[in-house]
Amino acid sequence: MHSTPLASTDHIAGNLAAVRSRIDTAAHRAGRSPSEITLIAVSKTFPAECVRAAWEAGQRDFGENKVQEGERKIAGTLDLTAARWHLIGHLQSNKARKAVAAFATVQTVDSPGLLARIDMAGVEQGVRRDVLIQVDLAGEATKFGVPEAEVEALVHAAGHARGVRPIGLMLIPPWNENPEQTRPWFVRLRELRNRLVRNGVEPGALQHLSMGMSHDFEAAIEEGATMVRVGTAIFGARRTLR
Repeated sequence: MHSTPLASTDHIAGNLAAVRSRIDTAAHRAGRSPSEITLIAVSKTFPAECVRAAWEAGQRDFGENKVQEGERKIAGTLDLTAARWHLIGHLQSNKARKAVAAFATVQTVDSPGLLARIDMAGVEQGVRRDVLIQVDLAGEATKFGVPEAEVEALVHAAGHARGVRPIGLMLIPPWNENPEQTRPWFVRLRELRNRLVRNGVEPGALQHLSMGMSHDFEAAIEEGATMVRVGTAIFGARRTLR
């Protein structure tokens, strides 16, 4: 049950169009094709009605932070059969089976133990889920992620798994309202990916860089992001779900 009456969803299509225009402009500034960039609409705290409004405006990739909230929303939009759901929040190992059942992609693999649980769940369910390795470049105590020195080993482990498919790296940099302050973190993730490829990591396992949110996705695109996770700029300020 929602804590407040549902607000109008009329703004969502216009917001999506504005975000896509900004993506196009940023991509062209960087000499890239906008088709290289996947926009993930982060629908956390927003109801299924908002997902539907975004879907009707052409959006197909959606992100959720929590497994339980994602399960409810996915169940409420089963008729949107081409929707692709990404888990972008921290995943506890004991929820790996549920995450594999609900989400097409888990972007927050941050330990060998979690990778093993997702792999096992994928094998049990007869699927091979796309995963990204969440990288911790800043060493923030409040953030999750694999230390830079351990990323290569985890990517290799994912490449040898049967129930997952590694497709890239994911980053949540230290918060700063100024995108120029987060830009260096995006550069570091791109350079890490390039270095791993030079070291012999299969390029397909590092195809994607998921980085950039509502306040800094343009800088992320200019530095190589192939996935941007945008919530507020599409749906508005976060709401409270019960």
